[in-house]
Amino acid sequence: MILSIVLTCLLVLVFSVLGLAGALALPMMREKAAETGFSVTAYRRIGVLQVAGAVGVALGPAVPLLGGLAGAGLLLLLAGAVVVHLRQGDGVAKLAPAMVCAVLVAAYLAVLFA
Repeated sequence: MILSIVLTCLLVLVFSVLGLAGALALPMMREKAAETGFSVTAYRRIGVLQVAGAVGVALGPAVPLLGGLAGAGLLLLLAGAVVVHLRQGDGVAKLAPAMVCAVLVAAYLAVLFA
């Protein structure tokens, strides 16, 4: 139970902060959008999806199906992030956050449905 709460809180925090920063097109996120070849509008949409995922993960303990779907959606977003980093030839330092988040989401899903 404690692991479930910790993973849920961590994922909600991470994806809420990143998603809001992207959706609001903060300067740091505008730079990342340009760096990755995305338009600011596309990056905003990704941010909205991250916030939606965070909300779904937060509701996951009460509605496991919703939490599972949200987790799966976040895994798809993270897989896309990994692909973008690999295509750009980014090193481990830029690839690691997406990989760590993917492991955390996978752990959340495993605990949610255990």
